Amino acid sequence: MNLEINNEKPQIHKPHLNFKKGEFWRHIPAYQDVDDKLFLDHKWQMKMTITSVKKLLDTLKEIVSEEFYNDVKQGFQESPMAVRITPYVMALIDWNNPYNDPLRRQFLPLASQRLPDHPELHLDTLHEQDDSPVHGLTHRYPDKVLFLALDICPVYCRYCTRSYAIGSDTEEVHKVKMQQDMKRYEQMFEYLKAHPEVEDVVLSGGDAFMLRPERLDFLLKNLLAIPNILRIRVATKGPAILPMKILTDSAWTDTLIQYVELGRKQGKEVCLHTHFSHPDEVTDISQKAMQVLFEAGVTVRNQSVLQRGVNDSAETMILLNRRISALHVHPYYVYVHDLVKGVEDLRTTVQEAIDIEKMIRGSTAGFNTPTFVVDAPGGGGKRDVHSYEYYDRETGISVYTAPSVKPGQYFMYFDPLQSLSKDIQLKWLNPTKAQEMKLDALSNAKLQYK
Repeated sequence: MNLEINNEKPQIHKPHLNFKKGEFWRHIPAYQDVDDKLFLDHKWQMKMTITSVKKLLDTLKEIVSEEFYNDVKQGFQESPMAVRITPYVMALIDWNNPYNDPLRRQFLPLASQRLPDHPELHLDTLHEQDDSPVHGLTHRYPDKVLFLALDICPVYCRYCTRSYAIGSDTEEVHKVKMQQDMKRYEQMFEYLKAHPEVEDVVLSGGDAFMLRPERLDFLLKNLLAIPNILRIRVATKGPAILPMKILTDSAWTDTLIQYVELGRKQGKEVCLHTHFSHPDEVTDISQKAMQVLFEAGVTVRNQSVLQRGVNDSAETMILLNRRISALHVHPYYVYVHDLVKGVEDLRTTVQEAIDIEKMIRGSTAGFNTPTFVVDAPGGGGKRDVHSYEYYDRETGISVYTAPSVKPGQYFMYFDPLQSLSKDIQLKWLNPTKAQEMKLDALSNAKLQYK
């Protein structure tokens, strides 16, 4: 009996490897004559960044409606964040459907989609300034500090938890300044030398992409010279919104790689933390940029923010994780959206985060599976989303403890008002009723924690 053996391998569909390729920017009127050499020039990208409604109009011209422009204009006026969007991001937005596009939702505010802020929202909800012994240096965890080196970014994200400081003043917010000041830096270095328990520094801001190469060199050199500092994370959203900088700003890239190598020789780690939040942010340009870092031995980790209408489904988040993993970018955290002024429309509930994480776990390798966290309002730090002591889904209050950060304290996160019943929404608008709901949640949390 002859048995036929079929050696044909089954076709496997891998959508996470389908990066956007080619000159995808040419559909934008202002970029239709831009070749790839110019588009990949990081200086051109920064020069052509959108910072006003007029620049938006000049760039898009007739491809979006007058109604949309007016909506954006009003959105600019009401936003706590200044607006700044690179041509690269502009080219990735679907301008045939801008109201629902996930990238537009992250960077460009529309007045028509704005919802009232939650009554418990404060400008510095995470109390970073309260935990700052030196201006711009947040010391919350025993062995880690946040080093805010500057207050500008290549783009300004609507959901930025540091809207109290990042970017220029707006009609809504007068910003706390975190300028590149040498005296301030020296005070920060002296604090780190005087606190040997600190081993981990997150070099952030603002965005490290905006540090000149010589300034990045200065900061990394001084941080590595402090004996107790063992780990430095350079934080930038750059690979997601300006990946061509890795390719065409060789001075910046070489400086980063130099200190990765120098740190390794000293038994210390210098790595890059970035911020992809949607699969559409990954292109062949991203792939080439991340390959440069991968070949040089640079560890890259990713921190996303869970956002309604952007990545609040298991399917989208699984695709994102697989896509960035293909670039050797390790999914690290997914943050439940902080309480940030002016972006209630982007927030999700704690329960939604738990449900999405449950679906993601097991969809790929464990080391490529991010941890979903709530950054506890009031300074409790990052808590696993499901580690609450008490969660009332009716009032939207979840209560967390942080025994290794601030023992004995309780921290509350609040689901967005839009997710709650009309009756509960009205209670939140009544200070007496709101206080009763909080006290009830706190009482139940204390019972659970015993």
